[in-house]
Amino acid sequence: MYDGDVVVIGGGYAGVRLAKRLDGLARVALVDRKEVFFHRVASLRAGVRPEWTHTPFIPYDRLLGNGRVVAGKCVRIDTAERQVVLATGERLPYDVVVIATGADYPEPARFTGTTTEEAAKSFAEHQRNVATAEHVLVVGGGPGGVELSAEIRLARPDARVTLAHSGPALLDSTGSTRPGRKALAWLESHDVEVRLDAFMSPGNDFGTYRDARGAVLEADLSFWATGTTPNTLWLRLAGHGDWLNRDGHVKVDRTLRVEGRLDVFAVGDVNDVSELKITPAALAQADIAAHNIRAYLQSSGKHRKEPRFYRPIQRTPLIVPFGPADGLTVLPVPGGESAVLGSRTTTLAKAKTLMTPYMRRQLGYTAA
Repeated sequence: MYDGDVVVIGGGYAGVRLAKRLDGLARVALVDRKEVFFHRVASLRAGVRPEWTHTPFIPYDRLLGNGRVVAGKCVRIDTAERQVVLATGERLPYDVVVIATGADYPEPARFTGTTTEEAAKSFAEHQRNVATAEHVLVVGGGPGGVELSAEIRLARPDARVTLAHSGPALLDSTGSTRPGRKALAWLESHDVEVRLDAFMSPGNDFGTYRDARGAVLEADLSFWATGTTPNTLWLRLAGHGDWLNRDGHVKVDRTLRVEGRLDVFAVGDVNDVSELKITPAALAQADIAAHNIRAYLQSSGKHRKEPRFYRPIQRTPLIVPFGPADGLTVLPVPGGESAVLGSRTTTLAKAKTLMTPYMRRQLGYTAA
């Protein structure tokens, strides 16, 4: 007995979790332009190491036992007819629709194209560029920039690697100075040049970069790990710009509904919940949204449930690998400064496998 039609737009971490949670309750359709799940956590290493080229790609075919995965691009949510409109013209009816289109990440943490072959080709190009570069510049000293700098250094011990960060300390989003100091020590001990308070922009000549002081840096390869952009342009073009805030994130209430819409939810990187946009937060949002969707669909039945409010995760563990066998883990401590754990914990939790076995199991595959 299914309680309605649920269309989930976007097959990233939040979308996959939500679709799986509702698979036995409703008629679920998961829509994604990609033919496979993209395990973005593994993408930075895949952009450097050839043996990791295909690791981030996990098929969707075992995710849902009752619902279906639709390969296609969503162009509009027709709220009058309660239908999701695809670029092909196909219309998917819904009782509840979930926006889980995530955010666009800079290279190499991006799925290029729509097929595995296209994305793998992009990774291979990054690998060749890293293998032949004399000087690699990474811009951005957050978790992604630190992790990528370490991966490049370990893959290319003979190359010059520079990490430029606009702030005064690395990993400053953690709210503690200890993780940044530990990351800086590791990078400098591995001959990565770290430039702090260095806001970089492309220079006038190809292969040159300029900081805010006017100093020019030459590099034959650069990666920009400076943030993400929510994938919501399609909503604006479809006439739903009033659903978005100034930064392009979908405005949601405490139940993760789009403001003013009982039957439209938004989860993960795409919404305006004030918290770090990391995988654990996306999964937690998906779980709350699944409960609230079930409460909405069963609102008149004897198994009625009350909706739950989502509480933003302000202090969550943060794991930053320095390659497959080192790194740091920031562990929040109630009432005190966060604990910073070292290589053993980080290797077991993430660095060695980049959580690939876990995500393979989530999509119905064996860990290997």
